[in-house]
Amino acid sequence: MRPVFYDGCPGCAMERKLESSQGIPYKEFFFVGITTIASSLPISSLFPFLYFMIEDLHVAKKEQDIGLYAGFLGASYMIGRCFASLFWGVVADRIGRKPIIKFSILSVVIFNTLFGLSVKYWMAIATRFLLGALNGMLAPIKAYSIEVCRPEHQALGLSIVSTGWGIGLVVGPAIGGYFAQPAKQYPNVFSEKSIFGRFPYFLPCLCISLIALVVLISCIWLPETLHKHKDTEGEIEMIDNSRSTLEEDSHKQKSLYKNWPLISSIIAYCVFTLHDTAYTEIFSLWAVSEKRYGGLSFSSKEVGQVLAVAGAGLLVYQLFIYRSVHKFLGSINSSRIASALSVPILATYPFMTHLSGFRLGIALYLGTILKGVLSITIITGTSLLQNNAVSQSQRGAANGISTTAMSFFKAIAPAGAGALFSWAQERQNEAFFPGDQMIFFILNVIELIGLALTFKPFLAIPN
Repeated sequence: MRPVFYDGCPGCAMERKLESSQGIPYKEFFFVGITTIASSLPISSLFPFLYFMIEDLHVAKKEQDIGLYAGFLGASYMIGRCFASLFWGVVADRIGRKPIIKFSILSVVIFNTLFGLSVKYWMAIATRFLLGALNGMLAPIKAYSIEVCRPEHQALGLSIVSTGWGIGLVVGPAIGGYFAQPAKQYPNVFSEKSIFGRFPYFLPCLCISLIALVVLISCIWLPETLHKHKDTEGEIEMIDNSRSTLEEDSHKQKSLYKNWPLISSIIAYCVFTLHDTAYTEIFSLWAVSEKRYGGLSFSSKEVGQVLAVAGAGLLVYQLFIYRSVHKFLGSINSSRIASALSVPILATYPFMTHLSGFRLGIALYLGTILKGVLSITIITGTSLLQNNAVSQSQRGAANGISTTAMSFFKAIAPAGAGALFSWAQERQNEAFFPGDQMIFFILNVIELIGLALTFKPFLAIPN
């Protein structure tokens, strides 16, 4: 048997290249990494200054209500993505991965810039919603990351997506923390009368948009991987010149919704992303809130610094450690162990408010680095299970379903986390899990539910 390659088909050209090359496709993985980072940077970049932005927009009648309005604004991006992700996944299976990737990054350049210029609450909500709806990056880039490499490198490919996504979700807030309100943070450089003084949250958005613009230009050299001929998957030419049919594959591809290995892994994945998104928003709100409300009284710059260090630790882990962890434990066991270890780490957060100075710094940096490492291990493992449960012709749609479901949970998470945070601030003197202790207790309950979903009979392992 030998594979049949069609001239002029980008998918066949990629498979021919992979047959002749045994090594890691560093160039393609580089594109996967930078495009993923550019797409994910704006998602959580607003969290360090979200509290102050809601204050400046004058929509909250009292201080305790700020978390509620912050939750709705944080959720608007994911609500938009929830409506559109399946559409972008299906389109990526029809016209290719590259056009969707380029369009998604273009949407970041435009709508993230407009968000930084928002002076009304409704404008901030609208631009974030459109940014989420038009950024259909996650589904095609996951499919792309496994299609540019040989099977033995697929774990590395998906881990690069998870790493890029994780770095974006950490570096984005760091940019937001360092560059928000520049006229206040750096009065010697920025004037109150300058554009950055009149629009105090424009500078971090502009920085992210410029990064996305550079990445968009680099996408010119991005190779396509989708097969563009009639018979796309599994066709082989026999020695006697007879062709094998695709009846078995088409039977398997009747409905993704009947593929339980795919659906079960998506559900587990969604629970973990619900937890991670709620954690990201709660951490930023908790860190900047006053100590009388159980917070740390950090500035947005200090929050950005903590998240930047956590991002650096995450990068080191993914580049030098994760492959060995995955090779030794596999996707499922690594996810289970990481989930179990996250619980005691989160349980220590409320007690950090009793620390100060050097001890607080060590505890906080260590906690955020470990939490980020464990979260990426879980997300990468569950993503691998999803992509191994379907064939290439359905991979974009499968990741679209996954992204749609995940976006729904991520839309619930900020709104729920904001409401939870506001409620917790009003019960600081309760006997049962007062204030911030209740917040992190509920986060741990969600993590334990996700852990339970990684076991049989719920989770079905794809062949």
